[in-house]
Amino acid sequence: MGKTDAEQDRYLVPGLMRGLAALQAFSAERPTMGLSELAAALGTTRSAMFRIAYTLTELGFLLQDGRTRAYSLGPAVLKLGYGYLASRDLLEIALPVLERLRDDTGWSAHLAVREGREALYLLRVPTRRGMASIVHVGSRLPADATSMGRVLLAGMEPAELAALYRDDPPKGASLATLQRRARADAAAGHVLHRGEFEQGLASIAAPLRDVAGRVVAAINLSAPGLDPAPVVARLKAAAAEISRAGGWTG
Repeated sequence: MGKTDAEQDRYLVPGLMRGLAALQAFSAERPTMGLSELAAALGTTRSAMFRIAYTLTELGFLLQDGRTRAYSLGPAVLKLGYGYLASRDLLEIALPVLERLRDDTGWSAHLAVREGREALYLLRVPTRRGMASIVHVGSRLPADATSMGRVLLAGMEPAELAALYRDDPPKGASLATLQRRARADAAAGHVLHRGEFEQGLASIAAPLRDVAGRVVAAINLSAPGLDPAPVVARLKAAAAEISRAGGWTG
């Protein structure tokens, strides 16, 4: 027999609830607050809020500016966030989203990360139409020549990209060309291919971002003989969904 609301409330710890409420009161719009602001946000007195803020500061969940006396979130909050995110594997998060994307579009879906100058394929969700794909999990393709690879290169810092290709740029492309294309790809937010890598194969790729907004992987849709333009919005929405599930808030 289930517990009533009153019985369940007996097990709640009011002090812990107020401490968590204090942490949740901070936001991007309100990154710092004074003691009075925190007290008002929690609907409590300044003296009660002082004890809560003091405890959270001692534990590293809040930081207090010595000059303004205002509070902001501390490193212990970030540590908790990373602990949660680390428990959710990127592939585990991405697989159901890619399966749904495949079913909605009829295209094959993939996920890749960059290793040096190559795009390493870690997930493959083939179309149910039975059309063969040239890539499989573990395949490595030149990053500069593939849609996902270009997305991954576009997410690199300019100096890092230059160091990767400075001494040996890809055949038929200069370092300056790679850098210009990376800037254009980053600005577009996706890369669209119509047979550039394999004749007749169309693909569209978009970036996956981590909690800090860095590009850590890419996903794509691919199919032979189809126009990728109609699936761009769906792919980018899927990429945003996976990124947000991994902690990105952009």
